[in-house]
Amino acid sequence: MITKQISAIIFDFDGTLVDSMNLWHQIDVDFLGRRGLACPEDLSMAISGKSFTETAEYFKKRFHLSDSIEDIKAEWDVMSRNAILNEIGFKPGALPFLSWVFAHDIPMSIATSNTRSTLELFLPQYGIDGYFHSLHFTCEVGRGKPYPDVFLDAAKALDVPPEHCLVFEDTLEGIHGAKAAGMSVISVDDALQSHRLETIKESSLHHIQSFRELMTPDFSKHFYRRLSHADSF
Repeated sequence: MITKQISAIIFDFDGTLVDSMNLWHQIDVDFLGRRGLACPEDLSMAISGKSFTETAEYFKKRFHLSDSIEDIKAEWDVMSRNAILNEIGFKPGALPFLSWVFAHDIPMSIATSNTRSTLELFLPQYGIDGYFHSLHFTCEVGRGKPYPDVFLDAAKALDVPPEHCLVFEDTLEGIHGAKAAGMSVISVDDALQSHRLETIKESSLHHIQSFRELMTPDFSKHFYRRLSHADSF
């Protein structure tokens, strides 16, 4: 499956590690509903991969909002934080996989379009904030996915060449961004991406329905040993 040495792993957050994409769709519906506007069917596709700031700019322009960009972002942050902290959990097998990777001393980072404030509250709830070498946000690098900026920022912090990084992503924009950075990508199944599933599969090195697939003996022989240079369990 992987023919070159992988020295670090970079994870997307929403839709990849946590099952939160439906939450964001509902936030779009509620946010626009507060302003007497309907949520267009094409909205999720239109904003996929954009940074928090880019999404706010898109909303302001498309829906002719009087709100400032900062006010839009602040409202979304309040709307999302309680749900992400109290209602959203990890995707199947994601937490055990993170624990396995950490135990094998494989450096990990997160590269996400979410906000630093949310992740810095969410990760400690599970006691895994120390698992990650660094956290990287599209808002902080200036451009969202499919641009490679956030992935390159993570590789730089990890001090690992991009070609030796493995990325887990759920969206086509994220996959394209990681590949543009020169990284290998494993795609993670997410229901909101089902309309693009075949393209996602074709664009990634491998596609998984669940992180549990990565913890089988057969997979470990071909994948884990190359990652950790340790004996597979």
